[in-house]
Amino acid sequence: MLYELGPGLRRDERVGGRSLASQPCEVWFYHLERSSLDQVLPELLAKTLQRGWRALVRTAEPERLEQLDTFLWTFQEDGFLPHGVMGEPFADHQPVLLTTDEDNPNGAQALFLIDGAQPGDLKPYERCIVLFDGRDEQALAGARGLWKSVKAQGLPASYWRQGERKGWEKQA
Repeated sequence: MLYELGPGLRRDERVGGRSLASQPCEVWFYHLERSSLDQVLPELLAKTLQRGWRALVRTAEPERLEQLDTFLWTFQEDGFLPHGVMGEPFADHQPVLLTTDEDNPNGAQALFLIDGAQPGDLKPYERCIVLFDGRDEQALAGARGLWKSVKAQGLPASYWRQGERKGWEKQA
């Protein structure tokens, strides 16, 4: 159960019955320039799971769910990312859940926004990761608008850009 403590702060009583004060959701913007979403998303999801967090991947395009579902099972020959799709049995138990909805049934700490999906209420999350294609003018405009909205709400925001070589460089 969440209780408001003031602007951007909340107390979460879900963890072992203890009350915890937590920081507002951090919003990280990932500007894809040299890599595709299919190249970046699995790596970021794997890092999220290694951290002990659950993830919710929200897309604005319902037809994308099936493609993402298949991709996450087959992108590696020797492994996969455990996940489920909203509406399937035991969706609330999945470490990674794919959805178009604004609910957080798996209790994810990380929200991934792709394909122009909107964040909705960020209070349940520790981090929101916005992935956008830097070669797509509409995606750039959407990310800029979301950046302004996040900053206006006083949420901590970071902007990450692909480095000259491999990896990500924090720009703001």
